[in-house]
Amino acid sequence: MEFLLENILNLIGFLVGLTIGIMSLIGFRNTGSPTLFRLTIAFFSISAGFFVIWIGYMLEDFVIKTGNIERGLQTLGIIIQTVGYFFIAFSHSIKSFFPKSRYFRTVGIFPLFLVSSVQVEHIFRSVSFILLAYGAIETMLSYIENKNRGAIFVAFGLASLALGEFLGWYSFVFPESILNSLSISIKIVGLIALFIPISKIPLKRIKFDSNLE
Repeated sequence: MEFLLENILNLIGFLVGLTIGIMSLIGFRNTGSPTLFRLTIAFFSISAGFFVIWIGYMLEDFVIKTGNIERGLQTLGIIIQTVGYFFIAFSHSIKSFFPKSRYFRTVGIFPLFLVSSVQVEHIFRSVSFILLAYGAIETMLSYIENKNRGAIFVAFGLASLALGEFLGWYSFVFPESILNSLSISIKIVGLIALFIPISKIPLKRIKFDSNLE
């Protein structure tokens, strides 16, 4: 039952990510915003990651039939999603790849040493969690300073994606539990929350008054 549910949720994640990616692309074409360009890459990457993992489930259902998803495809999907998470975090809050604070750099890098001896998949999940959690914190700090309501949805979306990655990593400890399905569901909620600010972007090309030129 969990296997079928995860299959369906990954398909939903692919469609949701693809839809938001298309909306971001339309917004970029209409406004020329570099942030929207980065978000377009981000959501298409996340969508592609869900798609690769979904393909792994479909191959298992109809071809391999071993009872477990092909690990290589799942790892590839997670790596592609991590690329998308980086662009999302960078677009919304992170000004540089590493924080200026020495303390935050230490906290960010330390978990990588803790997981360096395990599978590559775990490492990329850890990287995703670090990026998303830091992005959520920075966005909340930005909201406190500027009182921009859109930042609330962004912070909630990033925090949900971070929690989803954390539960996805923890599901390896309890592989037969519903944690992985819950992880995917929470990540889909996070994507929808990020979509709310993007949905307010004009879908029609902005026209400037010729008298102002």
